[in-house]
Order: sequence, then C-alpha cells, then structure tokens
Amino acid sequence: MLDTLITSKTRLKLLLKFFLNSNSRSYLRNLEQEFGESTNAIRLELNRFEEAGLLSSDLQGNRKYFRANTQHPLYSDINSILRKYTGIDMIIENILHGLGGVVKAYATGDLAKGREGNTIDLIIIGSGIDESYLITLVRKAETLVNRKISYFLLKPEEEEEFMKYYPEALLLWKESSDPDSYREAKLRSSEKRSNE
Repeated sequence: MLDTLITSKTRLKLLLKFFLNSNSRSYLRNLEQEFGESTNAIRLELNRFEEAGLLSSDLQGNRKYFRANTQHPLYSDINSILRKYTGIDMIIENILHGLGGVVKAYATGDLAKGREGNTIDLIIIGSGIDESYLITLVRKAETLVNRKISYFLLKPEEEEEFMKYYPEALLLWKESSDPDSYREAKLRSSEKRSNE
C-alpha cells in the first residue's frame, strides 16, 4: 500500500533504511550496493531528504554518511507509518502484549537493517513464557502481516552476551513499569483521532 503513495522505489527504500531504525547510517556507495540501483537515483533522493531536513549528514574522510534527523517534526509520524507498513505494530499488539513474561523484544535481520523481506526475525527476552501460546500468537500475527515470523527466546541474563552479535537490532518493545501503559496510549490515540 505504501508503494502506491510513494511511487519512487528508491525513496521508499531510503525511508525504510533510515526511518525504521534511527540508528541506521550509510553512505552513497554502500546504498548503491545494498539497493542495486544507480548512484544518481539514490543521490537525488538523498539530496531531497537532506534539503527537507529529514536526513542529516556528516563527513568522515571522503564519505558523506547520512542518517535520519530524529529531531525533525515529522520523524515520529514517518516512523509510525513505516512500523505499520512493515507489520511491527501488529507484532507488538498481537504477540508481545498477549504474552506474559516478556521484558524486551528486538527485530533483527532485514527489518532491523531497514530492508523489506519475507521474514521478520525476532529476539524475545523474558522468563516464564508459554511457548505453545507464543506459537499460536505467532501464527495469528503471520496471517495479519503476510510474512513469516521467526523468533528466538532468551532469558534476561543471556541478553547482554547474545546481543553483542546483533548490533543492528531494533528494539521493538520494552516492558513498562505500568503494564497497561501501551493499551492506554492506544486508547488515548484512538480517542484523540475520533475527536478530531
């Protein structure tokens, strides 16, 4: 659906690359290799985003590195749209909130790198997680997001050592001190929309 609104495939790839994971940064030649597109098409889009203030850049040697400008007023809106487009919001709502004992959840693989893929790779950290119920929730979410979901379970004490191997991991969810905070935030958001 997003590709109907954003007709430039290069622009869509750049949005996913930089706005899905705010830690992503890259330079032109690297993007050329990753996207398999001409440097001119990528350069034009990078310049447009930078002129609009959506991307910031810094020079390191002869390379100009780009990253999302998280201070831009539209950053959180773009990030939210991309989370919906990739299915992250469905994963949070249908898996992580229905499952007890989850402390944190990360996306790894293509999704964490801002690339579209057929599989969403998750690392779920917690204790006392009912794996048979998790399988049921994953199957349900797979039909909603139209992608395969693979997951790996870790205990909280294993997180630090294991996550060293996944520096690109995208934190999707972290346990709140108030377990109802997510549901309340969603409710406030929907109430706000209905009042507008």
